[in-house]
Amino acid sequence: MRANGRTIPQRFLVLGCGSIGKRHIRNLRALGAREIVVFDVAPARRGEAAAAFGVKAVKKLEEAWEERPAACVVAVPTAFHVELALEAARRGIHLFIEKPLSHTARNVDRLLAEVRRRDIVTLVGCNLRFHPGLSQVKRLLAKEAVGRVAAARIEAGQYLPDWHPGEDYRRGYSARRALGGGVILDAIHEIDYARWLLGEVTAVTAMAAKLSRLEIDTEDVAALLLRFAGGALGEIHLDYIQRAYSRTCQIIGDEGTIRWDYTAGEVRWYSARSGRWRLFSNPPGWEPNRMYLDEMEHFLRCLERKEKPALDAFEAARVLEIALAAKIAARRGVRERSGTCSPGAF
Repeated sequence: MRANGRTIPQRFLVLGCGSIGKRHIRNLRALGAREIVVFDVAPARRGEAAAAFGVKAVKKLEEAWEERPAACVVAVPTAFHVELALEAARRGIHLFIEKPLSHTARNVDRLLAEVRRRDIVTLVGCNLRFHPGLSQVKRLLAKEAVGRVAAARIEAGQYLPDWHPGEDYRRGYSARRALGGGVILDAIHEIDYARWLLGEVTAVTAMAAKLSRLEIDTEDVAALLLRFAGGALGEIHLDYIQRAYSRTCQIIGDEGTIRWDYTAGEVRWYSARSGRWRLFSNPPGWEPNRMYLDEMEHFLRCLERKEKPALDAFEAARVLEIALAAKIAARRGVRERSGTCSPGAF
């Protein structure tokens, strides 16, 4: 099937009909996908998705595989990502996997081996790479607009009960360690884009704890310190506590500074050469779902082999490795090299 000059796979399967699963269904529809099958362990969620989007809902996972989808969106709790992705990969199904790739290193190497053996296209959720502000930061860094980068300060914080209004935050995966929750993995976007902007991470240390009165069994505050291959240091603050949503990034170089503020919708660049700040605002009318639409459209082009995935399963495994190293460092109270979180290299 072709839409807007693209070849749409014959059939998509969406596993998980929570808020992010529904977003992907809606966006696939908007991009021209007509044959979509959905599965969720909760009858109410899959029924709601079927009614809202006119898609076929199946009651059992086995029935979903019998639909022979060309591509699968894995939007279930983190703890089940690799298990389901591996089942899809063994059937030769291309994969869009929500972030993070997993909550442990277990079976990640098996998934990667299957992906490589069957030449499967993979994309792991990295919607912030499609944000116009961070894209502008990336362009400025590519032009060495601040000279040699020495440091980065990155922050993401929001009160967990506000993430999904109308839902009991205590029942979500974010609140439960067994499902892969915790702010380090939940906010892995910040680790990913730090690496995207500044290069490979060579070492990480961290402190993390459950400090609020939230009824969760995961860490709700984390402070990570990264060293990048180019020598720069990165500080990443993550929390489930801030009552006013905050997401910012500051890059400090020897010839200037770049500041990105998500809520303000702007990037500010100070050049020591000119002694002035320059402002870059989000495009007029831009709204957050545009990131997810662009991300899914990118996945469709990857399926046609017209583009390389912005974050495939192999690169996402490396980001996961860094996050797990941070969790180990926080637990042990020692400095961990980021390659020590698993028995072997991914």
